[in-house]
Amino acid sequence: MMKLGDDELTLILSHLQDPHDRTSFSEVCKRFLTIHALTRTSIRLIEPDSLHSLLPRFPNLTHFHCSAALSDNNLLFISKTCPNLKTLNLSFRPSSLHRRTFRHFSHRAISSLASRCRLLSAVSLRRRTGVADAGVAAICAASNHHLRHLDLGRCSLVGDGALEAIGRLNSLQVLNLEGCSLVTDLGLGFLACGPLTKTLKVLVLVECDRITDTGVSNLKIFSSLEELNLAECGPKVTDVGCVAVFEAVTGLKKVNLSWLVNVTDAAVVAMAEHGQKLVAVNLTGCELVSGVGIKAFEGHGCLESLVIPGCHYTSASDLECAVLGCKSLKYVELDKGLMFWLPLETQEKISRFCDLGWS
Repeated sequence: MMKLGDDELTLILSHLQDPHDRTSFSEVCKRFLTIHALTRTSIRLIEPDSLHSLLPRFPNLTHFHCSAALSDNNLLFISKTCPNLKTLNLSFRPSSLHRRTFRHFSHRAISSLASRCRLLSAVSLRRRTGVADAGVAAICAASNHHLRHLDLGRCSLVGDGALEAIGRLNSLQVLNLEGCSLVTDLGLGFLACGPLTKTLKVLVLVECDRITDTGVSNLKIFSSLEELNLAECGPKVTDVGCVAVFEAVTGLKKVNLSWLVNVTDAAVVAMAEHGQKLVAVNLTGCELVSGVGIKAFEGHGCLESLVIPGCHYTSASDLECAVLGCKSLKYVELDKGLMFWLPLETQEKISRFCDLGWS
């Protein structure tokens, strides 16, 4: 075996896909351990205390994942040690200890990391509440041509300033702004002013409750959009904004309008008529949606999942028309309160054509 050169051993290691097999390879001898370290491209760090001793062993990392608490110094060390990172997943999983004693890394640290790691294609900073507009802008500026996935969910300091920088990105495909409550119509306007309108496929605006129909209407020029989540965006998002989007963006595959209490049948009908590629629709808590809207999916050729708990103005015959008339449908979810008054015959008919869930 010692007659094999490093290139041959590297080739052998490249064929080992199971992590346990790769670990076993590294335990053969020091030479094998060195080759394993040099070829390793991803790491998931559990204990930040091991950061300084662990990262220097793997100089070619391109994927880094850590959901634990990290300081500014931790982030600076990562940026210096791993300049070739392409995927940075720092989604935070808080514990009771973290909530009481830990202070998140700041936007200054993320800005410094962005200046060194300029090949980032996927970044998740979910629940890192120290991240603000300046840090996001630094990432966008440094990785403009590479960044395709950006998750800022629950980053409570992220607002319109960050969206102004994001709007200039020319490769971004996935943007998650869940719980970014500082985002307003102005920010959505920024998104609609740049090349992002031609590349973005997934947009999550859950709980961005300062936006209105004015901001939502800006989304009508996002020609590549396939998934749109407007759940819990508040009472100022109504049929006006939704219809504007549905009439213009005909490639949508997944739409979530949960708890938009002022959305009515008009928006749902527009969605069904223009969204011929729709696969999944969630209308949970849309109290003004009735059987008229639900029946609009009768004859739809692609819809597979229809979630409508809380759509109380829907009759048994409305449900039958929608389900029996939509041959592609695989799953329907209804309000569990309907289980007792919806005729058993209707439930059985629906169950013969698709799975029936209750919530």
